[in-house]
Amino acid sequence: MNIPAELKYTKDHEWIKIEGNIATVGITDFAQGELGDIVYVDVDTLDDTVEEGEVFGSVEAVKTVSDLFMPLTGEVIEFNEELEDEPELVNTDPYDKGWMIKIEFSDDSELEKLLDAETYQSLIKG
Repeated sequence: MNIPAELKYTKDHEWIKIEGNIATVGITDFAQGELGDIVYVDVDTLDDTVEEGEVFGSVEAVKTVSDLFMPLTGEVIEFNEELEDEPELVNTDPYDKGWMIKIEFSDDSELEKLLDAETYQSLIKG
């Protein structure tokens, strides 16, 4: 299982890449594996400010639909439009081409709640 050390993670299985005050967000390799073949990614919060822990969209797999949760409070400034035609990128390349949104955040204290790779790995191994 791929859990890149340079990323941060949430207990809800989102990954976060921090670059200044911009965070790129997607779901982890573990999450996409649990969901199975992803057929649709729905994000209707573009240009909205969404609070940490609130739903920013959903991902639909062949057998289930799962909510996506904001890892940090911020404005959703970009959606990965490639996912409209190729939602399977979340399965095949969850940490690169399969990213979902970019957010602009302002509260650095929320970063302390995110998990490092080692802690996330412990979480999923239970």
